[in-house]
Amino acid sequence: MIAVATAAVVAVLSLAGGPTAGQAPAAQAPRRAGGNPDLSGIWQANNTANWDLQTHVARPAVAQPGVYADVPVLAAPVVALGTVGWVPAGRGVVEGEEIPYLPAAAAKKKENFEHWLDRDPEIKCFMPGVPRAMYLPYPFQIIQGTNKILMVFEFANASRTIHLDQVEPYPNDSWMGHSVGHWDGDTLVVDVTSQIDKTWFDRAGNFHSDALHVVERYTPISRDAIRYEATIEDPQVFTRPWKIAMPLYRHLEQNAQLMEFRCAEMVEETIYGHLRKQPLVKHWEGDTMIVDITRKVPPGDKVYER
Repeated sequence: MIAVATAAVVAVLSLAGGPTAGQAPAAQAPRRAGGNPDLSGIWQANNTANWDLQTHVARPAVAQPGVYADVPVLAAPVVALGTVGWVPAGRGVVEGEEIPYLPAAAAKKKENFEHWLDRDPEIKCFMPGVPRAMYLPYPFQIIQGTNKILMVFEFANASRTIHLDQVEPYPNDSWMGHSVGHWDGDTLVVDVTSQIDKTWFDRAGNFHSDALHVVERYTPISRDAIRYEATIEDPQVFTRPWKIAMPLYRHLEQNAQLMEFRCAEMVEETIYGHLRKQPLVKHWEGDTMIVDITRKVPPGDKVYER
């Protein structure tokens, strides 16, 4: 009986991801010839940070007041989406749960949240910026060289280069900024500057100015997981620096690879539809699309006959 119980305990530890599950400690993570950790591979965050960096309950992605004014429901144009139209609940990734906005910036964040559908750069397929690119719900690939580390993102074919050697600063700001890295023991530290102010941190309206300064830290915690941290500083928007942290996980499928999500062509109607000679959306007020909903429910669908 003792032997059987011991075997059962070992099996439970293996299923729980303990040492017997093949999770190597950081010291046994892949290394390059020079001794630094090899971060090459296809990675992805597994959280709800792209919806909201802070802890949040489930909520409609596009809402309107329901029967009770303080209980929102899906707005009419997307009501047919049902559960697909809801933001999943999630734990926050912000250290201390607080994003320390200046008073005027806090008001703008609230306004962004209320007008998310019209303002979020992700909807228009704009480059995500840093750190948002790291936790979008799409995989990305790290290709590590001696003096450069290339990151290629499935979303919008975005990419960024982390320079480990001496380079001249970029002549102008850009969507993905300018990244300069160095090794601090087994941790890759990346200093990110020169980002434009057009990107957001998430779909909840958290934003920044062009004074954004991000310091990232990539620390292997096993062969197939990296602890990702980003310290965010922007004196035009925040009262002090603040930090997010999360694990990134390696894709272990035998045929893992990046697929295309060429979203630019997906949003042509959203951005330029009002310029059509014969618009598909018939009702525009300036650049604002007015959606009138007439939805025919197939006969015999009992849920709608109650």
